[in-house]
Amino acid sequence: MHKEVYRILSFLVIVSMLGGCAGKQSSEQISETRLLLDTYCTITVHGPAEPGLFDEAFSLVEKYEALFSITIEGSDVWRINNAKGKTVPVDPETVELVKSGLEFGELSGGMFDITIGRLSRLWDFGDKPDQPSVPGEAELTEARLTIDYRQVNVNTAESTVQLVDPDAWIDLGAIAKGYIGDKIAGFLIESGVTGALIDLGGDVVAVGSRQDGTPWRIGLREPSSGNNGSGLLGVVEIAGASVIGSGTYERQFEINGVSYHHILDPKTAMPVISDVISATVVTKNALTGEGLSTIAILLGSEKAQEIFCQVTDFIGAVLVLDSGEILRFGSIELTDAR
Repeated sequence: MHKEVYRILSFLVIVSMLGGCAGKQSSEQISETRLLLDTYCTITVHGPAEPGLFDEAFSLVEKYEALFSITIEGSDVWRINNAKGKTVPVDPETVELVKSGLEFGELSGGMFDITIGRLSRLWDFGDKPDQPSVPGEAELTEARLTIDYRQVNVNTAESTVQLVDPDAWIDLGAIAKGYIGDKIAGFLIESGVTGALIDLGGDVVAVGSRQDGTPWRIGLREPSSGNNGSGLLGVVEIAGASVIGSGTYERQFEINGVSYHHILDPKTAMPVISDVISATVVTKNALTGEGLSTIAILLGSEKAQEIFCQVTDFIGAVLVLDSGEILRFGSIELTDAR
């Protein structure tokens, strides 16, 4: 749980101030928060909510967590990773998410790679925050050799997944919350909800607009404020869209004056070196935003801009560079928090 809690604690304060929703209940809107996906998940809807609405919505989160978790024994991902190269029958929605991950692999030229599981678990930034360590060179090399998204076989008709390399592991953590957020949004819309805000550990999906018809106001955290900081870079306004952010500041540690962050380069097995330290992407759906925000950091600002232009769901992005420069792309505005 530790690895995500700090992120959502600061973000919820921002959303609560600017969106007037998280953690607040009134005659106009009602919200509920539960601890799922190793973080705090908050759903806010225009009230009054139908009986059982929140229970059904959060049960969807539990369902997908049980499918996509790399650590829950018996999950689809766990069974794929422990199949030693055999073909594994899985839920059709797992197939859907795996295929999306492979598409991000193609889009990024292999820098975004869902077969990074061995490497991501080797670094394990979240589980040992008080005893950080850099994996040994031999371990890193061994893990790196298992990374190749092109070695994943997916059969949509039969709903199966196979890892050709028996030692490879997939990790869907970089895109799972976006997929789940989209599914919850779809459920709420089907249930007749016209306005809602879904916050899954800082990944925000908006259904419609606020009660008064104005857009939701989402604060972007200032990267230099650190893990527990509350400084604001600015505010973006959205309706019927998602705001997804990734940053090298989210999970990191320092040893002997050298900082190591959690966004890993599959080619070097080390934290990626990029001019982008923070990427916030606004898209029509959260799954796309998840992939693009990570890809922007992996590839850097110049190539990220090229990729943004190729994606139809893209609305806009704000990139913070290591130089302190702020780049804005697309049709979004970054305004003051006041």
